Formats: sequence, structure tokens, C-alpha cells
Amino acid sequence: MKSIDHELGVLGVLAARGIDQSFLKKLLLAICLIVPLAGHAVPVETDIDPKIEPRYRALIAELRCLVCQNQSLADSDAELAQDLRREVLEMMEAGKSDQEIVDFLVNRYGDFVLYRPPVRPETAVLWVGPFLLLVAVAGGVLFMIRRRAAAPQTPALTEEDRKKVQELLRRDPTESDS
Repeated sequence: MKSIDHELGVLGVLAARGIDQSFLKKLLLAICLIVPLAGHAVPVETDIDPKIEPRYRALIAELRCLVCQNQSLADSDAELAQDLRREVLEMMEAGKSDQEIVDFLVNRYGDFVLYRPPVRPETAVLWVGPFLLLVAVAGGVLFMIRRRAAAPQTPALTEEDRKKVQELLRRDPTESDS
């Protein structure tokens, strides 16, 4: 013999107990949206010496993930980023300074690993480029504004022209001009 719960089904039982179906649908939607985000969590190193942890966190936030390119080592969950975080931690535990660690990574991967590359002739475009682009856009906007201001204005309608337009608008389109 089946119980009444089996006959009503899950939604029927919940409705009988006063739980609104729209609430359940919203809850299910929220769960479906939140659960996939758990897979993107960045693993956190748990066995970090509390004395070097602030320094470690600050340094990995300043270094770029070579795979993701727009994320720091701290934010990236790429396998290479995990390896680099582990390597940075090992070098810190070995007593290396931040500059020694950065120099090692730059020698190995180039300036790209730095979020703030040094100002040198080969990186000048990175530093000056955005300002040149801003000046070019501002110049283009000014050129467009001046060109519009210098454009000839269409003359206003004379009173005679205005009367002709009104007469044409009032005229029945079915009438012929003959």
C-alpha cells in the first residue's frame, strides 16, 4: 500500500505543508547557478608560515599568470599559476627577498610576468601608448566638433516658402495637378 506522500509527489507534499512552488523553483535556480561556481575556486595554500604570508600574498598579487594573462597568480586557478605560487612560496621559505624572486621569474619568463613592467625603451609603448591614444581620440573629437560648427547652415524657410509647404500639405493627394 502506498502512502499519501507517494501519491502526491514531492511538490504535492511540499504544497500540502505550505511551501510555495515558486519559492522552490527560485531555490532550485539559485542552487543551479551557485554550484558550478564552486569548481572555479582557487586553491588556497594552507601551510604558509604566518610571518611570510602577508608578503607572499602581496607578491603573488603583483605577478601575472602566464596562461590567463589578465589575472594575477593569486587570482588564477591555472596549473602553471599553482606551480608558480608553490615556487614563490618555496623561495620565500628559503630566505630569498621579493626582488630576488621577481628577478628569477623575469629571467625565466620575461617582463610579461610583471603587472607593472619597468620603463625601458622596449616597454615605452606600454607606458606612453594609452596617453597617445587618448590625445588622438580627443583630437578627433575636437576636429569633428569644429567641422560641424564650420558646416554651412541650411537657411530658414521664408514666409512665402512656409505658405507653399502648408498649401501642399493641405492639398488632397487624389487631386491631379492638371
